[in-house]
Amino acid sequence: MTQTQASLAEAETGARVRADDRAHVFHSWSAQAKISPLPIAGGEGSWFWDFDGNRYLDYSSQLINLNIGHKHPKVVEAIVAQANKLPTIQPAFANEATATLARLIAERSPDPASKVFFTTGGQEANEHAIRIARRFTGRDKILAAYRSYHGAGGQTIGLTGEARRWANEPTGVNVSRFFGPYLYRSVFGATTEAEESERALAHLRQVIELEGPQTIAAVLLEPVTGSPGVLVPPPGYLAGVAELCRKHGIVFIADEVMVGFGRVGEWFASHGAFGAEPDLITFAKGVNSGYVPLGGVVISDRVASHFDETPYPGGLTYAGHPLACAAGVASIGVFEEEQLLPKARDLGENVLGAGLRALAEKHPLIGEVRGRGFFWAVEFVADRATREPLGADKVGGIVAGLKARGVWAFAPANRIHIAPPLTATVEELQLGLTALDEALSETARG
Repeated sequence: MTQTQASLAEAETGARVRADDRAHVFHSWSAQAKISPLPIAGGEGSWFWDFDGNRYLDYSSQLINLNIGHKHPKVVEAIVAQANKLPTIQPAFANEATATLARLIAERSPDPASKVFFTTGGQEANEHAIRIARRFTGRDKILAAYRSYHGAGGQTIGLTGEARRWANEPTGVNVSRFFGPYLYRSVFGATTEAEESERALAHLRQVIELEGPQTIAAVLLEPVTGSPGVLVPPPGYLAGVAELCRKHGIVFIADEVMVGFGRVGEWFASHGAFGAEPDLITFAKGVNSGYVPLGGVVISDRVASHFDETPYPGGLTYAGHPLACAAGVASIGVFEEEQLLPKARDLGENVLGAGLRALAEKHPLIGEVRGRGFFWAVEFVADRATREPLGADKVGGIVAGLKARGVWAFAPANRIHIAPPLTATVEELQLGLTALDEALSETARG
């Protein structure tokens, strides 16, 4: 087959994929007639490409989950080997891949004696963490932040604070909400990180007192708030939340679905980056980069021991699926062999952070740059003095400019979130920064 014939065959395949998708696939969060999903032919490392040969730098790790990049050979090999050995078994049995991964996760958690309840994704992880907390405390109410996203299930969409909840209401979830820290748009009138931390904790303390601590099963909180803005907590905040929870017998659940497994340069952000010790940690995404769906709850020994003689009322047919767990074991091996955690801390600060701050000095459209590791937000404003959010048309222009330059970024509201694979090279990181620089200049020119 000649190169021309191969290109024609690829184009025909792409057309067929597009036609089948539009005819039969029902996409999430979308009005079906108003979208046109791009058919993807393949991916490797930090790149993916379509059937027409257009390559894109994956500057968002898909949905902030592809921590080890596309098609990492060691993880693919592990999945193939597990498929040849034992492709599936029901969760009441013990199997090597699942048991090994549970041990590896527990050893990297704040409590090495913890246990792991496996799910097939982050939403289920949060659903089960809530159930565990309620059973453990005998209470029902959950406290969750206004700026948060915890999943689209029956409980988790009700606990979510951001706008995707609205169309799903009423949810019937017993939830009360609080404001987390966000210094750039502080609701507490704070001007420093110390003030923001102190006042946000005072606010949460008051919410707990007014709601009745004896009624609250758990505080559910993302250590770094993801979809609503990559909001990095000020020093002392998360440890203060943990202390408040301990004082009142409330379970502290850290939703690390987005930031766990290296995204901010730590196995678990709540403990490694911010010095807090949650009772439950939920995870998914980065644990095996979504090669096979996997999530779970890390349950501290204090909470897990409650179920030694009391059955836990919940389970999943595919909990701890051997293929998914084999991918997780291999992923942890890749993290360590390639030193991805220290790399995320180093390049995250000295390449991504430094580069984005330099762009903020240059471009008035950037109101704030914030982040940690390989997880950053660039918040766009129409006016730096008033901090008025930049309009959707201009944000769309920036995103279009990035795509035209072969860079794919995640763009909610008046921001872009930058979260490349932890395996990305310095050159790839800088390529994305250059594309953003050019797209901002183009948009500013109008």
